[in-house]
Amino acid sequence: MDETTVPLTSCPHCAARMPETAGFCPGCGRSMLTEARAHGTVGAFPESIAGALAYVSFIPAVIFLVLDPYNKNRFVRFHSVQCLLLWAAAIALAIALKLASVVLFIIPVLGPLLVLLVSMVVGLAAVVIWFVLLIKAFQGEMFKLPMLGDLAEQYAGPA
Repeated sequence: MDETTVPLTSCPHCAARMPETAGFCPGCGRSMLTEARAHGTVGAFPESIAGALAYVSFIPAVIFLVLDPYNKNRFVRFHSVQCLLLWAAAIALAIALKLASVVLFIIPVLGPLLVLLVSMVVGLAAVVIWFVLLIKAFQGEMFKLPMLGDLAEQYAGPA
């Protein structure tokens, strides 16, 4: 039997052994790829604070995309664009929910309850997503949402 030798490494978090090419630890599930965190300053703010401020509402995101020192920083641009894309997706989802609620209100008793339940779940999910993005930006990470993050990365420009 032919055994191939694969170089092994250990997880820095749980010390599990795995191949060097592993993307995630089989023991704890953490990513083995190290990402550079934002640590510099841009304008009057550190990069991480400016990235987190972009998520406060769409107004700081637009301001950061227009003002000179901020629009040249890739980290701040990424979070500003992702914030604007998240606002656009939230507006589209709100319109879709409003249209669905018109149809659901036709069902007696159960229809309004379903509308209330779905609205509460979607609202809670939106708050959790917003909070995660705010914290990840504050920590200096370029956390990408599925689909929206890829678009934001394209518009943020090259590294």
